[in-house]
Amino acid sequence: MKNRTNHRWATQAALAGAMLLASLGASITSVALPTLSRAFSAPLSSIQWVVLAYLIAATVAIVLAGRLGDMFGHRQVLLSGLMLFAIASVACATAPTLGVLIAARAAQGVGGAILMALPMSIARDAVKEEQLGAAMGLLGTMSAVGTALGPSLGGLLVAALGWRAVFLPLAGIAVLVLGLVLLAISPPAARVGKVGASLDWPGAALLAFSLTAYSLATAGGRAGVAGTASLYLLIAVIGLALFVRIETRTSAPLVSVAMLRKREISASLAMNGIASTAMMSTLVVGPFFLGFGLHLNAAAVGLVMAVGPVTSALAGIPAGRLTDRFGAPRMLVAGLAQMTIGLVSLALLPLAFEIAGYAIALVLLTPGYQLFLAANNTGVMLFAPDQQRGMLSGLLGLSRNLGFMTGASVMATLFAGLVGIEPIANAPADGIGHAFAATFVVAAGMTSVALLLAVWIWAQPAAAKQAAT
Repeated sequence: MKNRTNHRWATQAALAGAMLLASLGASITSVALPTLSRAFSAPLSSIQWVVLAYLIAATVAIVLAGRLGDMFGHRQVLLSGLMLFAIASVACATAPTLGVLIAARAAQGVGGAILMALPMSIARDAVKEEQLGAAMGLLGTMSAVGTALGPSLGGLLVAALGWRAVFLPLAGIAVLVLGLVLLAISPPAARVGKVGASLDWPGAALLAFSLTAYSLATAGGRAGVAGTASLYLLIAVIGLALFVRIETRTSAPLVSVAMLRKREISASLAMNGIASTAMMSTLVVGPFFLGFGLHLNAAAVGLVMAVGPVTSALAGIPAGRLTDRFGAPRMLVAGLAQMTIGLVSLALLPLAFEIAGYAIALVLLTPGYQLFLAANNTGVMLFAPDQQRGMLSGLLGLSRNLGFMTGASVMATLFAGLVGIEPIANAPADGIGHAFAATFVVAAGMTSVALLLAVWIWAQPAAAKQAAT
């Protein structure tokens, strides 16, 4: 019994390490951008692609990563992703030019997509159903820890050893996690996909093209992208429409349209995107309010903003245990309700209590998001057929990433529009405060829609019964 318990913990440690690594890969380079700009004598519009290349590649590849796991075995594909991530990290650390660095970051993002997509599907096989929520909570915690730890760890490494040192720990962690996976995770025969099964390459190419166009639309002019966001958005919509048409006609689709027609699955993906959009608004709008509305310096802004990720990291495992105890449907509704309360608090409390009000609102908001994630991911994995768990895990990651990109673009644009046409540095503090409040009222309205959707979906007896078992 003791050996079995140790093996279970080793398995969860391996999966948690993979999720932590993917999150670190996304967040650790942000503080190195000024140093990279000086090292390569490049403008910010070019340097930003060090971050964007990873995020876009991870978003584009995440569904394909899940599908490959279904076909060739989740463990085997996870090992391949860890090897790719390690090799790409070394390539980043030794990159002689900015172009090579960006290409290596894109390869690292593909590896990161695998690390984000497959831990949930492997957990579904490795963990008992009554403990699946706790496993999902642990994965959510590791994602939050990576997001919170990345900037501070990156800053220390850049200051002490230079920008190249940022990527070497990522390679080392990837090798360590790879060893854990080899030792702790064995592929159950019933869960290994059919090697040699056909892959929908036309669908994969069209989905990648469409998602790249959407990513460029959300990046906008800030990344130096030619053309307009609306043109890229139009291309993305047309491409996705063609993708759906292809998927309905192929015998081995990349994404099962029949599965997406199940309202529990489609609603979960929609709620995931909505919640992620609302949460991203705290990261892209919050610093402007704290810096220009409350006149805090950069260090103080960072400390206040850290309240969110730290609280989120602490709340992940308890959220998973609550999901196991009370069932995914109830906790899904509870998480969205708490998120809505937290967003309303974020709209109102900082205007009255400034920094204290902002921190209190984050403490209310972020545990609600973790509770939603644990319940939503658990519900989807319980619904997922064995042969489509990787695909659905990838779709969960995709909807989350699309929500983050939408939040970074749309919510920031909404806030800027509410502030007015003048530069935000010249705007009055009251005007910034009112724009901030209005932005988060809109975000609360979005999660209210998701809450109503959750109540409608999970109020159906059959759905609630299946998710609770």
